[in-house]
Amino acid sequence: MRTVAKSGNSFSGGPICGQVQKVDYSGTVIWDFVYSTTQYCTHHDVAPMPNGNVLLIAYERKTASETSAAGCTQSIEMWPDKIVEIEPVGTNGGNVVWEWHAWDHLVQNVDPLKANYQTSIVNHPELLNINYNTQKDWLHMNGLSFNPILNQITWTSHNMSEIYVIDHSTTTAEAASHSGGNSGKGGDILYRWGHPAAYSATGTQILNVTHDAHWNPEGVPNAGYLCAYNNKGISSNASCADQVQAPLSGYNYTITTGSAYLPASYSIRQASGGYNSNMGNFQVLPNGNTLLCIATAGVIKEFDAAGTLLWSKIASGSVPKAFRYDSCYVFNTPPALPLVSELNDSLFSTPATTYQWYMNGQLIAGATDPVYVPTQDGIYIVRITDTNGCVYRYSTDYHFTIATGINELNNGASISIYPNPSNGVFQITGASQEMLYDIKVFDALGKDLMDLKQRNSVNLTGYPHGIYFIRLTNNDQLITTRKISLTN
Repeated sequence: MRTVAKSGNSFSGGPICGQVQKVDYSGTVIWDFVYSTTQYCTHHDVAPMPNGNVLLIAYERKTASETSAAGCTQSIEMWPDKIVEIEPVGTNGGNVVWEWHAWDHLVQNVDPLKANYQTSIVNHPELLNINYNTQKDWLHMNGLSFNPILNQITWTSHNMSEIYVIDHSTTTAEAASHSGGNSGKGGDILYRWGHPAAYSATGTQILNVTHDAHWNPEGVPNAGYLCAYNNKGISSNASCADQVQAPLSGYNYTITTGSAYLPASYSIRQASGGYNSNMGNFQVLPNGNTLLCIATAGVIKEFDAAGTLLWSKIASGSVPKAFRYDSCYVFNTPPALPLVSELNDSLFSTPATTYQWYMNGQLIAGATDPVYVPTQDGIYIVRITDTNGCVYRYSTDYHFTIATGINELNNGASISIYPNPSNGVFQITGASQEMLYDIKVFDALGKDLMDLKQRNSVNLTGYPHGIYFIRLTNNDQLITTRKISLTN
């Protein structure tokens, strides 16, 4: 996936693109999409998504009268940013399936008769102060990434020297509002970090001209940390790579009203040993090393976890971003995205080799079976791999509500099912040896196999060997669901 500097754009400037392409390994362009008119134009970064769609950054034109009506103290044309999700169609088409506009999330405290007025800026960090560092190319958004576990987007602003997080689980209508989505906050900013003065908070500026917003993915040290390339982070001529552990709470981020978002400083920093005034990126590798790109100098470096330089390469010309892809990633066809379905108050993943379940964006320890039995309402996803285990793939959000009157009883812990594994017959005992249960048996794909009444054993003789699940209820109350293994 690459951006293209399209000729004939109505917008001008170094980062202007207007076009995005998908290219195969032989160099053949297999999708070529233009997103450029007199009113908007893509620029800088793109973020391919697990579902095959792509997120684009675009300027959108606002007239001087529009900016004045929004509460800006300057009567100037402005180019605020928007993010659009494009579903590719054919070889050169695309549908806009979701969008978010910075213009929908403004604040100003100078004119109560105009839009977006609030008496306090610092008490509304979820909004962008239109009168801070105001100029035509206002935010200059330049980095973009998607988190499939949280269903959130992070982006960086060159001119604001901040990294931001917004909710992608919203509808487009909700993204234009202040409510809805997993966070309950619509398209408002969920988290921002690096330059407290941008929202009138007290605190030290850590980011100074920043690029390359992303999360550390699973499988590398400090997974889930937010990352940004800090062009002037050490000094006006020394760049660095910063990681920050954000105060995540569910799908939101904690903050004390009137204060800056924590932490007060970066969590991890890797000095680049060089400087680039713009562009740049870094990548934490599975072994803990950091691959760092000093973009304008065309220098790529690899440091170990102690900061020791292990390897470097000088390219001919600038290198906006550099990544390491192992052979497993390049040559392994990733499995299809998993789908989550519900049966008998259990969640089922489509078949894979490994599984990991999450609730409300948090990994559920030990939930590594194809079936998960939720004990509370929440938003669930499953992560899978194929036989090679090369690429993590994540399902979309599944909103689960426990059925009325079905609650797991505490005595489920006292249930014993034996032998397990078994070659056919499974006995069930609880606190009372004579206790009988209504029993449902289903396979690993969720197919209902048996519906037994008032029994304390299950006979699976003749069924294929593999994983099955037994659900025990009594008086319509769920006692427990257990995994069993049927052997030859």
